[in-house]
Amino acid sequence: MSMKRHIPNFITLLNLFAGSIAVIFAVQGNLVMAALFVGLGIFFDFFDGLAARALNVKSELGLQLDSLADMVTSGVVPGIVMFQLLIKALPGDSAAPKDWSVGEDLLVWDFHYAALFGLLITLGSGYRLAKFNIDERQSDSFIGLPTPANALLILSLPLILIFQPQPDVIAVILNEWFLIGLTIFSCIMLNAEVPLFALKFSTWSFKENKLRYLFLLFCLIVLYFFQFIAIPVIIISYILLSIITTSGNSEKEMEIRQ
Repeated sequence: MSMKRHIPNFITLLNLFAGSIAVIFAVQGNLVMAALFVGLGIFFDFFDGLAARALNVKSELGLQLDSLADMVTSGVVPGIVMFQLLIKALPGDSAAPKDWSVGEDLLVWDFHYAALFGLLITLGSGYRLAKFNIDERQSDSFIGLPTPANALLILSLPLILIFQPQPDVIAVILNEWFLIGLTIFSCIMLNAEVPLFALKFSTWSFKENKLRYLFLLFCLIVLYFFQFIAIPVIIISYILLSIITTSGNSEKEMEIRQ
């Protein structure tokens, strides 16, 4: 029995492991470490697919395992992070972890109930991943925002607050209506019938991947100048560029048919 068919699944399990650690940090309120391990998990998520294609060992097990790992890394963690951000934005005490001693206070919720609204991101991510597994249209492109991209969008917010704390930006990010609106936007884009180009490379040819290479170059330039603030800019640009590209291709197809 060849061992090479297990290599992509092992990389996927590393994604799940990194995501599980990120969950622990997110619950504790250490959102920087949560973001770090989500980034590590997304790195493994990118390379498990490359490994599967390079070794020609794609499998149904790998597909299911990949979605389960993404559910934790790119679904559960951003939901908890949005929950933590809403706790800071809404009135009430912090949801600090309690000890394990038995007492009446263990049954009391010491945070604003509206903070649970952030967990809609987790629900939206789960629904998107379930649809992805049975949608045969998403082999070469995506329909709706991929969960890793959405996770990066949400995880960028605490990084901006901590490392680029400009007063106007803080006022926007810690506004509860902005966070609720972003949560709704996130859930809609995860499951919207909007075609988005995939950043996964099947070959390294520039001609076949010109859009991907140019977009990655744009990402590097924007990250260099704007750092963490660049992440929301990149995600929004990705959505808009995909819509423009898709509409352009649709028009060309209509002209050819006519």
